Amino acid sequence: MTQRILDPEQIQTLDPSAIPRIRLPERLAFFSTRAARLRRLAEQNPIAGYVRLMAALAESQQQALDALNVPLPSRESIASAQQHSMPILPALSGERDPQWRDVLRDLANRVQAAGAVAPALANVLDALRAMSDAQLESQADAILAQRYAEVAPATAPFIMAALQVVWTSFASRLDLREIPYVDAPGVCPVCGSPPVASVVRVGGAYQGYRYAQCGVCGTENHVVRVKCTNCDSTKGIAYHGIEGGNGALKAESCDECHTYRKIGYQDKDLEIEPLADDLASLTLDLLMGDAGYRRASPNPLLWPEVPEDR
Repeated sequence: MTQRILDPEQIQTLDPSAIPRIRLPERLAFFSTRAARLRRLAEQNPIAGYVRLMAALAESQQQALDALNVPLPSRESIASAQQHSMPILPALSGERDPQWRDVLRDLANRVQAAGAVAPALANVLDALRAMSDAQLESQADAILAQRYAEVAPATAPFIMAALQVVWTSFASRLDLREIPYVDAPGVCPVCGSPPVASVVRVGGAYQGYRYAQCGVCGTENHVVRVKCTNCDSTKGIAYHGIEGGNGALKAESCDECHTYRKIGYQDKDLEIEPLADDLASLTLDLLMGDAGYRRASPNPLLWPEVPEDR
């Protein structure tokens, strides 16, 4: 059976109300699906060991998510977010659920119990366990605000993983009708975080539509194709790939803001998972850097050793 992908011109002529605006994360398999994809992508990957580690972390995230239910915001809080076109529960705010720190320690224990842990990783996990609550909150603030100079790259993926579990638990239980429209381009309407990548989906109501996946809560927001997910421009958009590489994954660049994010096409690979495929395609990042573009935002599970000029 062939799948038809709509052209941008066709999408523009459709009734916007007929396009599903939001895809909330599927709680029962969100992280386990990511883990399976990471394990598959680790095969013959230049950073295979790290990708497998992140697969183990994602599997631990699913186990933690299965046991977690964070409190939902009040009806008044949701109504206020809708009225002011603001995210329902911004990740970078003073209202962060303290349960995330318990989730972090649980993830560290689960990863260590999952298999042989190299000395370098054991030191990272021990460092996480030794951090005070104040230190953890400070690192979470720096990571979510992308203050690179303050982020410890070795521990950041685990801290972000814990935050993802808490916000995914929250997002997965929302009513789609509660999700506000937000004014800022690329901002998640649930938690206010930037997307990690986008995917053109196939099947059912989502057929042929592009969704940008939030790097924190996993919510996917519909974005018109051939539009920058960073600055909202439709000018100077180009697509880059690696000859002989994965044709289902491209880098979408913008000449207006000189940034890029990756985009996957499910009609070419049904198992595309935005965060996983972004993480496992560092060669494409190197290509884009050589071409003079910078990432619009980092992959939540891989942080740069040297602060970027932003």
